[in-house]
Amino acid sequence: MSAPKTDIEKRKQISVRGIAQVENVTNVKKTFNRHLHYTLVKDRNVATPRDYYFALAHTVKDHLTSRWIRTQQYYYEKDPKRVYYLSLEYYMGRSLQNTMINLGIQGACDEAMYQVGLDIEELEDLEEDAGLGNGGLGRLAACFLDSMATLGLAAYGYGIRYEYGIFAQKIKNGEQTEEPDDWLRFGNPWEKARPEYMLPVNFYGRVEDTPRGKKWVDTQVVFAMPYDNPIPGYGNNVVNTLRLWSAKSPVEFNLKFFNDGDYIQAVLDRNLAENISRVLYPNDNFFEGKELRLKQEYFMCAATLQDIIRRFKSSKFGSKEAVRTSFDSFPDKVAIQLNDTHPSLAIPELMRILMDVEGLPWDKAWDVTVRTCAYTNHTVLPEALERWPTSMLESILPRHMQIIYHINHLHLENISKKYPGDFDRIRRMSLIEEEGEKRVNMAHLSIVGSHAVNGVAAIHSEILVKSVFKDFAEMNPEKFQNKTNGITPRRWLLLCNPGLADLIAEKIGEEWTVHLEQLAQLKPLAKDPNFQRAVMKVKQENKLRLAAILEKDYGVKINVASIFDIQVKRIHEYKRQLLNCLHIITLYNRIKQNPQAKFVPRTVMIGGKAAPGYYMAKSIIRLICAVANVVNNDPIVGDRLKVIFLENYRVTLAERIIPAADLSEQISTAGTEASGTGNMKFMLNGALTVGTLDGANVEMAEEMGNDNIFIFGMTVDEVEALQKRGYNAYDYYNRIPELRQCVDQIQNGFFSPGNPDSFRDVADVLLKYDRFYLFADYEDYIKCQDKVAECYQNQSKWAEMAIMNIASSGKFSSDRTIAEYAREIWGCEPSWEKLPAPHEPRDDETK
Repeated sequence: MSAPKTDIEKRKQISVRGIAQVENVTNVKKTFNRHLHYTLVKDRNVATPRDYYFALAHTVKDHLTSRWIRTQQYYYEKDPKRVYYLSLEYYMGRSLQNTMINLGIQGACDEAMYQVGLDIEELEDLEEDAGLGNGGLGRLAACFLDSMATLGLAAYGYGIRYEYGIFAQKIKNGEQTEEPDDWLRFGNPWEKARPEYMLPVNFYGRVEDTPRGKKWVDTQVVFAMPYDNPIPGYGNNVVNTLRLWSAKSPVEFNLKFFNDGDYIQAVLDRNLAENISRVLYPNDNFFEGKELRLKQEYFMCAATLQDIIRRFKSSKFGSKEAVRTSFDSFPDKVAIQLNDTHPSLAIPELMRILMDVEGLPWDKAWDVTVRTCAYTNHTVLPEALERWPTSMLESILPRHMQIIYHINHLHLENISKKYPGDFDRIRRMSLIEEEGEKRVNMAHLSIVGSHAVNGVAAIHSEILVKSVFKDFAEMNPEKFQNKTNGITPRRWLLLCNPGLADLIAEKIGEEWTVHLEQLAQLKPLAKDPNFQRAVMKVKQENKLRLAAILEKDYGVKINVASIFDIQVKRIHEYKRQLLNCLHIITLYNRIKQNPQAKFVPRTVMIGGKAAPGYYMAKSIIRLICAVANVVNNDPIVGDRLKVIFLENYRVTLAERIIPAADLSEQISTAGTEASGTGNMKFMLNGALTVGTLDGANVEMAEEMGNDNIFIFGMTVDEVEALQKRGYNAYDYYNRIPELRQCVDQIQNGFFSPGNPDSFRDVADVLLKYDRFYLFADYEDYIKCQDKVAECYQNQSKWAEMAIMNIASSGKFSSDRTIAEYAREIWGCEPSWEKLPAPHEPRDDETK
């Protein structure tokens, strides 16, 4: 849907905030036409809309490139400490609009496209999402890259360039089906291949003892080809790099096949090596011990560490000719952050390089490794913690398994010295788990091999210290920290909600985009009727826009005066989409029982992908779709209740949904959600939260006050107490008539008349095997939702609460999070320095 001209005007105003707009419209048009002709070899007679998108992307990238080169030159001259963020996932979304905003050229590009008769929003919609992540962990990594560039840190992201990202979700006959996400099929205008930096990565082989130490020999080699993606900071002319590795086969063919005349087989065998970067594993919070996944993890770590060491050695040092050969200063110049345990093989790999290649003794290599590496934990769910079989590691990475065994040997000696005779503690803290199949606990390896370990919300970090990693925290309390997650305000307000961004800027100026804590200046306006009306007008415009999209895509006409009640996140039992579904059924039953009663209209939207092998998650999607089918087609219900399952939820869809939300559902069982970042995005955009005291919800409530959030359900301590005394779902089922009716309807085929047994297994899980205690929180949840409906009827009160949410969001900027990482873990200071723009001379050029 094309934006009205008023929105284009708003975007133009926002794009120049705090940034001198030097690029003019004429230049943009000229460059656009040059790329259309010379890069794409098209003219206006034959060019397609996608050609126009690519011409615009290349035009915008031209403005990036000189800044990108200058930033790298600046880092070389200044030789700052460099930060390396290692993550197997980056959920980047689209780049075009974000880049224009950060460079301050969106106004010029909007106007240039308008003058040549093109709609820039239609061009933006042709960009493929870079879906190289599953959910929160990957999107957090993307927000962090934005903040590291905006804070002027010399930071690099490293990951894998998956040929196929997170699958495209299609809902067919009410069920999820997966289609490959071939996001590269038209090419990627933002990346730059760097074949000159291709690096070898070794697998298999054996370890030889030589006079100079251990040597890993007879390996199979795969090459890692880097593709660089620019990461622009906001308004500071800094452009950092995200380097993604792609697997390439070695050049040599297997001569045996040539001698046998089987040339085709030789070529086909080459392609096997390239499977390593073929596809992202679509699992979220679940460990799948597949050999290919282990290869992906090591492939990324091995290529990245070679690159880090090459850059360390070639950095300007003393004089321009000098090369670093001593590793004494390595931890002073290099910080490596492990985003969860997926890159934990960086620890034994760095040890291997330092000892076997660089010749350092064990103690020195270990000191360098621990001082360099830090580890972020993202989950407390036991099924999510990585534990690799030692047999698999010994086969694929024999040298690394030796190193892990020796790390464990020294680690257990340290435990014995501190806790003599405490064999149970030694067993619990060992890196090697002996029960059943012998496995390496990668979280334990990450803790032992790092100087800092952090959780991602205050309550999560507390659970790590008191429960999950209690023994480690007792032994080394100084290692454990909290770093509450954050989101980038550029994408999650400035880009996705220009109307609200404009309104805020009118009241408090423009600096909030890089100092989000300034939103607190809005608190005195929370009771101002004029400001309330202005905020609610923006919300209503966003709701109208989303309603038009949903009517077009789903054929459901939505009541825009209804509460837009939204739960969007990965489908997982602990996130409790089923509890939301029970509320929907309860509302439906109430309307049916008393059609004349007054109901506050509500449109419930649930979106998210289920891992393809996660049966229960896929059943939950089926149930939501079946309930939606019954509710939406019941004439008695009318537009008082509508249910929509949002197909193929991704970053780009989030940018449309979040600004339109009235109510955000953050209803995980207390103690299971590490932090959440969706909760922060909704809060920043003026949605109210209904949620448990879990993850960052706790800190959100502290910031805004309990009067401005709808909290329900058990606390972490109450969940623990329930676990101890034993949970019996039938106690609640028998006691609460509304709950019993819902469960019976699910169990007896009310929502699946064609197949009455369709959801019997869902009811079985709820009644017999529910690890997340839905029924224990049901009653309080329904009461809380009744409060939501009552509050929504008082639009002035609702607006006041929404403004308090927006005004209390300052803490949840990823800029704050990254500044804390920089100072307290990486040992470097954010510079906030603005580099000269391409048309301005550098300092050294003016001398």
